[in-house]
Amino acid sequence: MVTMTWLHGLRFDPISPLLSSGHPAVRFWAARELPPPPSGPAAGPAGTLEAALWDLPIPRRILRRQAADGSWTYPGRRPRARTDYDLLETYRQLGFLVEMFGLTHRHPALAAAADYVLSRQSAEGDLRGIYGNQVSPNYTAALIGLLSKAGYSGDPRVERAFSWLEASRQDDGGWALPFRTRGRNLDALDDQRTISGDPARPFSHLITGVVLRAYAAHPRHRAGASAQHAAALLAGRFFEPDAYPDKGRVSDWTEFSFPFWMTDLVSALDAISVISPNLQSEKTDRARDWLSAHQEPSGLFTGHLLRDRFHDLQLWFSLAVCRVFARMPSPGAPPAA
Repeated sequence: MVTMTWLHGLRFDPISPLLSSGHPAVRFWAARELPPPPSGPAAGPAGTLEAALWDLPIPRRILRRQAADGSWTYPGRRPRARTDYDLLETYRQLGFLVEMFGLTHRHPALAAAADYVLSRQSAEGDLRGIYGNQVSPNYTAALIGLLSKAGYSGDPRVERAFSWLEASRQDDGGWALPFRTRGRNLDALDDQRTISGDPARPFSHLITGVVLRAYAAHPRHRAGASAQHAAALLAGRFFEPDAYPDKGRVSDWTEFSFPFWMTDLVSALDAISVISPNLQSEKTDRARDWLSAHQEPSGLFTGHLLRDRFHDLQLWFSLAVCRVFARMPSPGAPPAA
C-alpha cells in the first residue's frame, strides 16, 4: 500500500494539480497510481484503459498515420543508408501510445506494431537496424521494454531478447555500446561489419539506464540479480559524466523528456524504484533533493524539459517524479508499507 510519507520534504502538494489538469490521460494515471491528495480535488473513478484513453484525439491521430505493416514512417531526412529510420519512428510512436495512453496487445494497432518490431529480431536475439549492422543494447531494450508493458512479457521472442541482453553485459555488470568500447565513433553506424565489444571496458550509464527500463517493465526479470546489481551501478553514477562520449556532460543528468528517451535522473530513478525501491545512497538522496528543489508553487516540477511535442510535458514530467517519490522512501524514513 502506498502511503503519503513520500510527500515529506516537498513544499507543495503535487497531486492536486495533476488531478485537476486539462489532460485526461494525466488525470487517469494520477488517479490510478497516486494516493489521494492531502487537499484539493478527489481523484474520482479512473475507469478502464480502453474507455478512458484509447479513443482520445492524440492516440487516434497517431494511429491514423500507422502503415499497413504496423510501422510508422520517419518524417525527416535519412542521412545514413544503413539506419532503419522507420523502426526508430515506430519506437517513438510506441512510446506515446504505451507510456501515455496505455495501449496494450488487446489493441489491433499495437499488435501490428509489435509484429513489425519483432520482425527486426536477429538470430542472436537483439533488435537490429537503428544502428545499422551494429548491435544496440539500448534500442533493443527500449523496444522490448515497451512491448513488455504492453502485455508481451511472456512472448518467446521477448525472452530471447532478454537472453541476449544478459549475455551482452560488460564484466562489471552494466551495458555499453560495443563499438564505443572499441573506441569507434558514430561512423561505425555505416560499417557493414558488426563490431564486437570489449567486455572489460566500463559500463555506460546512458546505455545501462535504458536497458534497466526494460528490466523494470518485465515482471520476472526485474527481480533478477542482473537488474538489482545494475540498478546499484547506475545509482552510483548520478551526477557524473559517462564513461563514453555520448553523455559526457554532468548536465545531461538534468535534461528530461517523456516518454523517457535517454538516461536522466528521473528515468533512472523510475527504473530503480521498481527494481530496487529500498535502494538509498548519498547520490539517490541528492537526486531527490535536486527534484524537490525544482518544485514550483503550483506543485508541478520543472527542469530542462526536452521533446515537448504535445505542449504538456511538465505535467508528464511531474507525474513521473511523483511515481518515483511514491515508490522510494524519503531520506531517513522507513520503507513504505
